[in-house]
Amino acid sequence: MTASLSSPSLPDERDAVALATLRLVRSRRVGAVTYHRLLADYGSAQAALLALPEIARTAGVENYAVCPVEVAAHELAQARLAGARLLRFGAPGYPAALADLPDAPPLLWVQGSPALLARPMVALVGARNASSLGLRMARRLAEKLGEAGFVVVSGLARGIDAEAHTAALTSGTVAVQAGGVDVIYPSENTSLAAEILTKGCRISEQPIGLVPQARHFPQRNRIIAGLARAVIVVEAAARSGSLITARTALDQGREVLAVPGHPFDARAAGCNMLIRDGAVLIRSAADVIEALRMEPVGATEPEPALAPLPGPVPAPRPLAELAALHRRILDRLGPSPLAEDQLIRDLAVQPAQVAPELLTLELEGKIIRQAGGLLARAG
Repeated sequence: MTASLSSPSLPDERDAVALATLRLVRSRRVGAVTYHRLLADYGSAQAALLALPEIARTAGVENYAVCPVEVAAHELAQARLAGARLLRFGAPGYPAALADLPDAPPLLWVQGSPALLARPMVALVGARNASSLGLRMARRLAEKLGEAGFVVVSGLARGIDAEAHTAALTSGTVAVQAGGVDVIYPSENTSLAAEILTKGCRISEQPIGLVPQARHFPQRNRIIAGLARAVIVVEAAARSGSLITARTALDQGREVLAVPGHPFDARAAGCNMLIRDGAVLIRSAADVIEALRMEPVGATEPEPALAPLPGPVPAPRPLAELAALHRRILDRLGPSPLAEDQLIRDLAVQPAQVAPELLTLELEGKIIRQAGGLLARAG
């Protein structure tokens, strides 16, 4: 095993911190938000690993075991075979655009050119069953934004995503994958994924070899939005993954832009709704650049630093307390939907304390958010 972990393509794999990080992230019930809270409480991944069994016991989970060293070492070895590089939160090379997110991926597997992750990006997403006009618009936007110096990021799905990646191959494109970075989904994009590998970058926070499931796509979408300075929606139905990406982008403080469509075209319903609700209407790449109020890449003037917010910074809540709250939330929810405000009343907890934990559980695939402010426990 030692010989298989000596590849220079994985510079952190022999580092005890990197191995401990991988073990912590792959342990049961540890999502991105939980990971960051563990590090805030215990100072290091190694210390958090030692504390996890007791935290789990407090939350009502008996006989909890952290991810074994052998499992993490095997993933590192599989990554070496796949030619993937590990980028760890807080380490050199990790995308600065993601670092400020409360649910920033603790680690990313990267294939291709990681240097692209340091350049300014715009996300281009939309319908899988896109119209010919939608595909043409995506192609035009990706080409022109690439020429202006932006890297185009998308999700390697069929339709708008694939068209955007293809058009941006020469200028730079990043594909964020819902499964393992070595697993191409859908398989029809295998050739495109290979081209991105030589001319762009593919990334994923999921384990090597993981076949994506439905719960992984919202997690992928938050990375797409987090990397980008703006999310552009070309075509989207009224209920679609692209709208989840747009909602996530708004939560992250990113710009949301949308291409309008005909009111009779269901594929444009989502975009028209976004524009109605305040998204920027765009007709060209020039509109995107104007909306971002920034010059194309090449400008060297640094952005002004943000002034700190007034008042004290709230102390993070102990992780054991959060774990207990998660258990109470899940105990209150079942397959039948419950109104969010009713859940909060039942819990007798301040809404500001419950809301971020609902988002955490939603990203972890443990609860499902339905229309009308209804919540249900995932099966």
